[in-house]
Amino acid sequence: MLVIRLIGESLGFAWRALKSNLLRTILSLLGVTIGIFSIIAVLTLVDSLKSNVLDSLNFLGSDVIYVHKWPWGAGGKSRDWWKDYIKRPNSSYAEYRFLRANMQKQQVVCIYAESESNTIKAGSNGINKIEVDGASLDYEKLFDINIERGRYLTSAEVEGGRNVVVLGAEVAKALFPKLDNPVDQYVKIKNLRFKIVGVLKREGESFIGFTSKDYSCIIPYDAFRKIYQTGTGRWNELGSVIGLKGYKTDVGLVELENEARGLLRIKRGLKPQKKDNFTMNRPEAVAKSLDGVFDVLGVAGWIIGGFSILVGGFGIANIMFVSVKERTSVIGLQKSLGAKNYFILFQFLFESVFLSLIGGLAGLFLVWLLTLAPFGSLKVILTFKNIVLGLGVSSTIGLVAGIVPAALAARMDPVIAIRST
Repeated sequence: MLVIRLIGESLGFAWRALKSNLLRTILSLLGVTIGIFSIIAVLTLVDSLKSNVLDSLNFLGSDVIYVHKWPWGAGGKSRDWWKDYIKRPNSSYAEYRFLRANMQKQQVVCIYAESESNTIKAGSNGINKIEVDGASLDYEKLFDINIERGRYLTSAEVEGGRNVVVLGAEVAKALFPKLDNPVDQYVKIKNLRFKIVGVLKREGESFIGFTSKDYSCIIPYDAFRKIYQTGTGRWNELGSVIGLKGYKTDVGLVELENEARGLLRIKRGLKPQKKDNFTMNRPEAVAKSLDGVFDVLGVAGWIIGGFSILVGGFGIANIMFVSVKERTSVIGLQKSLGAKNYFILFQFLFESVFLSLIGGLAGLFLVWLLTLAPFGSLKVILTFKNIVLGLGVSSTIGLVAGIVPAALAARMDPVIAIRST
């Protein structure tokens, strides 16, 4: 009951102070509002940016390792590029079959290759700059493949290298603008006829610029090899990639990576003293490389908002000093009637925290308005975590700013306080 009484009286005093000195209070709370807005806005944008980047990387799959000729991002290291990476052999179809036959730690093993800037034709219609993907068995288990019309490639079609194709949504729309379902129609890829067996569900634009499956088509890997030179392992051919999907029980995919590395070294005849002439890339490595950037942005938000919150804290402290001075006689009367020091102390602390929370809520409201603004493909979401953080920071500022005025009020002599009137 005492706590409820304290809170009730503190809210009453705070509300009266807010109404009687509206302009002064608003100006004093402006620092807290701007500070909370700066911090939470930056953290919200960083969290949203990170979430959108990770969503854009979903097409690479989870719990996956990719066997490449070079590590992702190696293009900027020209010395290593010309000295080592470009001379490495590509992943070959023979290596894929060897891994598929001998691996024990994998859930999925597949090989695929991609050719960009192709022209796909259907009758008098055509579309340029289309990616053609050659996919082996289990390709759909490695990537997130969603079929909207028809079906995906069957095992018999993949193993037989038949001329069948699954079209991306935009490819199907461009080639068959008047057909709702182009399944069983034919398209030409490199002047070879392919029967359409399915159409992929539309993915939309990727946030970080990766080409979506909307502008691609999938054909069996062996059919792909008929058109493009790939799968032999030669360094100068169109490169193939071996994808390995592990089990969730394999923490960090350690067992999968070690087994695949050992088998590949055996297949390529690498002696123990020789280093690997292949790289095992992971999608999470891309996300981890961006963590440092996100951390810097978060620290920048705290620094920018910290100065505003500091100013706001001084503003709240000023309000509380004035409030103590204006209510000195009330404090004396309360203490003469038996009010304890802690009652007076908590009364002013609650008032200070309440005022600071008003500023914090105003800042969070501005952040919420920010989430309504259009940012293109970036989806900005104010999370519950950031709301709690904003309220927690504003409450702490109110507590710190009000502790000294509240302590002075609690230590007042009741006789002197009453005479101050």
